[in-house]
Amino acid sequence: MGACVEILDAGKTYRSARGPVTALTGVALAVQEGEFLSLLGPSGCGKSTLLRCIAGLNQVSEGSIRIRDMEVRRPAEGLGMVFQRDVLLDWRSIRDNVLLAAEFQGLRRRDFVERAQALLARFGLGEFADRNPWELSGGMRQRAAICRALLCEPQILLMDEPFGALDAMTRDDLNVELARIQQDGGRTVVFVTHSIAEAVYLSDRVAVMSPGPGRVVEVFDIDLPRPRPLSIRETPEFARHVGAIRGLFSRLGIVKE
Repeated sequence: MGACVEILDAGKTYRSARGPVTALTGVALAVQEGEFLSLLGPSGCGKSTLLRCIAGLNQVSEGSIRIRDMEVRRPAEGLGMVFQRDVLLDWRSIRDNVLLAAEFQGLRRRDFVERAQALLARFGLGEFADRNPWELSGGMRQRAAICRALLCEPQILLMDEPFGALDAMTRDDLNVELARIQQDGGRTVVFVTHSIAEAVYLSDRVAVMSPGPGRVVEVFDIDLPRPRPLSIRETPEFARHVGAIRGLFSRLGIVKE
């Protein structure tokens, strides 16, 4: 299994009226095919910036990012993205919002209607396909956004803290479903989160980033067996991984013991 995404000494500097602002510096990381990798770090460390650079929505200022040996200069084919906010269009039905993914790629909408309905059913939204986003709860809207990202069966899925605003029970439910989706499809997932426990539960590896300007400080291998029930979070093995990452956060001054 080779590298799917390669980040090679990447940096990102923004220009502003007050002078340059460096968000990322010297980031080096490889994401393997079929791997679930989480980016974990404090607010302002550049996690979202790095994800947007991988997506081709922003360009790195130095170094490079490659997806399957092609340098990223624009959004790559076969890539889906879920943002912090669901970004649904309130004047379109939930089904039509999901089908936007096909429309944006210039694909025939009618070829994806059945898949859109199947995804909505899988995420518990089958009965809400004809509703508008404003009629749904925050958790339901985010489920729809995930369906949209999965519609065209991307092999690389980028997720920018998609569950951060959800209640704990909804977040747990979507964690379980996301783990199933990733394992069933063999997708490569890069997932941004602030939650150590969420990162450990979902990931094969967790890359911890330093306070800004962000860089990868350490990568943790998560050797917990799959599939992972939520009850695995109560085990000593799970606590060991969480404790190791929290210990690094303490040494970095991100959290206080």
